Amino acid sequence: MEKWYLMTTVVLIGLTVRWTVSLNSYSGAGKPPMFGDYEAQRHWQEITFNLPIKQWYFNSTDNNLLYWGLDYPPLTAYHSLLCAYVAKVINPDWIALHTSRGYESQAHKLFMRATVLIADLLIYIPAVVLYCCCLKEMSTKKKVANALCILLYPGLILIDYGHFQYNSVSLGFALWGVLGVSCHWDLLGSLAFCLAINYKQMELYHSLPFFCFLLGKCFKKGLKGKGFVLLVKLACTVVASFVLCWLPFVTEKEQTLQVLRRLFPVDRGLFEARVHSPLTAFCHLPCDRWDFL
Repeated sequence: MEKWYLMTTVVLIGLTVRWTVSLNSYSGAGKPPMFGDYEAQRHWQEITFNLPIKQWYFNSTDNNLLYWGLDYPPLTAYHSLLCAYVAKVINPDWIALHTSRGYESQAHKLFMRATVLIADLLIYIPAVVLYCCCLKEMSTKKKVANALCILLYPGLILIDYGHFQYNSVSLGFALWGVLGVSCHWDLLGSLAFCLAINYKQMELYHSLPFFCFLLGKCFKKGLKGKGFVLLVKLACTVVASFVLCWLPFVTEKEQTLQVLRRLFPVDRGLFEARVHSPLTAFCHLPCDRWDFL
């Protein structure tokens, strides 16, 4: 009982700090022509809501890729579309095609900040709490201290609530993946991590440990028996996850290639002047081993 009381207090502290930071301005506010990542996320809502899905990643008169063109995987686009539907109900001007470019207001800022907080509450924070509660050979106070340190990590808070991004979504999915494979729910863990990759391609940084850990499980079970069955199940889960996320974009070869070009811009040397935050590359949660349960 005491553990959950303390965990609840930690979560409330984390939420308070997040919302306090969000009350401040964001990078790019009032600075045309690009207006910062806040505008990028708003613009993606505008594009996904007003254009057919097959035009989301293509340059056109209605979708100038030089102006915050969509360059994240499909799950980010679907998230933007979901937020856009809510924005449409509140104020259609927020996502009006062309005329909403650079839109700024206190009401819209409140809405955008709320979308980040809700994503945290639904995906990232529950994963952190469960992760800390399930750590082996730790006292309640140490588990609570771990949760406090993770939820108050300044890098994530400043990037998501100060600068403006949704890094907690991909990190949350990745952590759910860690929890899944640690609890021997390997298929659910694989699904969660596939969602993380399909939300932000930077989660590929974490893919090698996942791959090696699960492959090791298969070898341990024996590739001529249960291990082979597990390997096939994992392969089917990964393929099915990617197919479902990419389904609208794999019907035509050029469509698929264009999305890949946007995600991995090799033709411009994988460099862009307005670099997105590398936070997900180095914001590793304390997980020395995955068999902590």
